[in-house]
Amino acid sequence: MIAVGTTVTRSLEAAAQHGTLQPFLGKTELFIYPGYRWQVVQGLITNFHLPKSSLMMLVSALIGRSRLLDLYKEAIAQHYRFYSFGDAMLVLPDAAIPANR
Repeated sequence: MIAVGTTVTRSLEAAAQHGTLQPFLGKTELFIYPGYRWQVVQGLITNFHLPKSSLMMLVSALIGRSRLLDLYKEAIAQHYRFYSFGDAMLVLPDAAIPANR
């Protein structure tokens, strides 16, 4: 499952806290940060977020801090636009990336 946006990511993961995706209505206190055990989301389409934000922590939980920082270095080098109306990226954990990439 590929989530589109960090809000959708949190919503899907909150609805799957018992191991499977279930109908869900209400608020969630779910805070996704490195070490989080993912339930259903296997990838994420998101924009480039502000440094030191909880959104950066969420993306880091999916792909690791080092890899996330490498992506940001590349984005800066390529003059990508950041924040809400900036460029977007598809983020996949290492296991989801084909070996012949």
